Amino acid sequence: MNSLFLADLMDRNVKILNSKPTLAQASELLNSHHLVLLQNGQPFEVLVRDSRSLNIDASSWKKPLIAALETKALPFFDEHLEDLRPVVTLGPSGSVIGVISAAQLIHNLLKHCEITNSFFETLLDTVNEAVTVVTKEGTVSHWNSVAQDTYSIPQENILGKHITDFFELETLATLKILDEGRPVRQSYHSPRPGTHVLINASPVIYNGTILGAISCEQDVTQIVRLNEKLSNTSSELRDLQKKIPSPEDPFSRIIGKGRSIHHTISVARKISSSEATVLITGESGVGKELFAQAIHMSSPRSKKPLITLNCGAIPAALFESELFGYHGGAFTGAERKGKPGKLELAHGGTLFLDEVGELPLGLQVKLLRVLQDRCFYRLGGTEPITVNTRIIAATNRNLEKMMQMGEFREDLYYRLNVITLEVPPLRERTEDIPELAQTFLHESALKYNRPMPSLDPAVIVAFLNYHWPGNVRELHNVAERLAVLADEGIIETKYLPLALKRSQLEPLHLSGSIGSGSIRSPISFSNYKQDNGAKEIETICSMLERTRGNKTAAAKLLGISRGTLYYKLKQYNLG
Repeated sequence: MNSLFLADLMDRNVKILNSKPTLAQASELLNSHHLVLLQNGQPFEVLVRDSRSLNIDASSWKKPLIAALETKALPFFDEHLEDLRPVVTLGPSGSVIGVISAAQLIHNLLKHCEITNSFFETLLDTVNEAVTVVTKEGTVSHWNSVAQDTYSIPQENILGKHITDFFELETLATLKILDEGRPVRQSYHSPRPGTHVLINASPVIYNGTILGAISCEQDVTQIVRLNEKLSNTSSELRDLQKKIPSPEDPFSRIIGKGRSIHHTISVARKISSSEATVLITGESGVGKELFAQAIHMSSPRSKKPLITLNCGAIPAALFESELFGYHGGAFTGAERKGKPGKLELAHGGTLFLDEVGELPLGLQVKLLRVLQDRCFYRLGGTEPITVNTRIIAATNRNLEKMMQMGEFREDLYYRLNVITLEVPPLRERTEDIPELAQTFLHESALKYNRPMPSLDPAVIVAFLNYHWPGNVRELHNVAERLAVLADEGIIETKYLPLALKRSQLEPLHLSGSIGSGSIRSPISFSNYKQDNGAKEIETICSMLERTRGNKTAAAKLLGISRGTLYYKLKQYNLG
């Protein structure tokens, strides 16, 4: 229908048929008025007159017009134009107000689809979830910006591609929905390693046929990681709580269950209850200051201060002012009000003199006088000051040899050496190394906010092989290094310092009888295979204790395979 026909139509009187017109009535109007308008709710179809209308079968004249149209009884009905017939619309008064052609209808439908699609696309990019739409074949048709950010896959790369090109088949909940046709609600899902989501997904169904699927995934990766961190932190907190010394036992901070360190702790406990001067000896880094602190905290003076003075770190010119203090104006740069020395500050408590072997001879005399008289003068002062201070000294040097060489006063040595406490080096307490290493690793991981690492058995063997010249301090530093460098959560030998890597190739030497300081030959389980079962059991238990139950490391130390060790454990019912 063109615009001229519409204009002509709108100038005419319009005849509206009753609700159920017959074909005969329509034909009469068609012949006299050249058109028929069908009243069927809102639109009116236009029937164009055709010469073939005169040849209609007489039996069809009394049929309803609608039935005639549906059965194509009208000769002027062209089936090829079934969906292309124009539609005339009437206003409330019954007059013609317009006409819609097929082209206009298609244009408007397309425009409506575009508008609806714009709302749909906006909705996809407004929600906080990652939205994926796939066809029934698994091709991605929609991929919103959140999905793009969550999986780091740009839209232009994934749209039109099969979803299995980007994800493993077994991880795709969307394809499972296509197969089963059932929706999923709030289901935990891990489509990629390290990515955690909660998924809501439904199949798209039309006329009973699955056309595709839509999934909405809420990224909960950070929540999962925070939960893991919280769980680890809770575990770490419990571990730390166990390590925090109780007021009743300050020695609990000293880690070690071996007989050598146990003996040293036992002696230190006895010392702490007395007022005697103590000389703590041992190599650098064995933990002499830790013992001094524990002795003080276990003593009757624990409520009073523990003051530390490092004799090797202070220049000789300043040592007197640090130890004795000074009066105001005693020397250039001195504070006007003066300053108390370490001895005065430690009154009623304990003064810990670290590295006492580094004191020059001239200062040794002044320290001896204080130990004898418990009285001293501030620099520039004229009034004597009396103190009640317990002295604990420590050194990593051989003071007896220094006495023989004239480098340390004999009288001071005997004044300090009322009770001697010798702290064993780390190489003589190898059974404590795994526990110390794990403790320091955990502390360092917390310090640097790193994941809690575990030790590869080969690393434990390297630790046990190494002679640790820097003792516990060196082990602490190595553990801190490993916690920083190891990203995988497992500490492997590639992260070890060069000296420890070399120790992997050396035979393992473990301490002999505790306290003797003797060294045994490298351990080999084959040495005991001919011995009785009791000796085997003792050896196995010893190695498991040294490796803190790590069977792989214990097997390496014993020189057997892990399978053989498991067999022996079962054989002797060692669980």
